[in-house]
Amino acid sequence: MGGNDSRRSPGPLPGARTLLILLLSVLTGITAGVLACLGGQPWSLSVLAGGGASAAAVTFFDRFIPTGR
Repeated sequence: MGGNDSRRSPGPLPGARTLLILLLSVLTGITAGVLACLGGQPWSLSVLAGGGASAAAVTFFDRFIPTGR
């Protein structure tokens, strides 16, 4: 009601490079998990394999995709 607006404005959105890296790493993790499951591993180990592959993919794609500077 008063003149003091206490709502927080949203922060800046992530850049296209960041979103591309996250998208590729999630797809890598899902693919690794599905392949591990299809290869006969229990689902719990497949999830761990997918998570590890996703974490490694973030580092890989961060170095592989140029920053545009």
